[in-house]
Amino acid sequence: MGKFWMMIIVIIIAAIGVGVVYLMTVDIDPPMEHVEKTLPDDKFPQ
Repeated sequence: MGKFWMMIIVIIIAAIGVGVVYLMTVDIDPPMEHVEKTLPDDKFPQ
């Protein structure tokens, strides 16, 4: 039973490592949408 849990922990650590390497190497483009929102004047103190 101890080997089973050790293998599960190794798999989880390996998956986290692969995810970190993927996020460090992939080139994700930021969204390029223009956002414009009008805020009412009564929200801000004069």
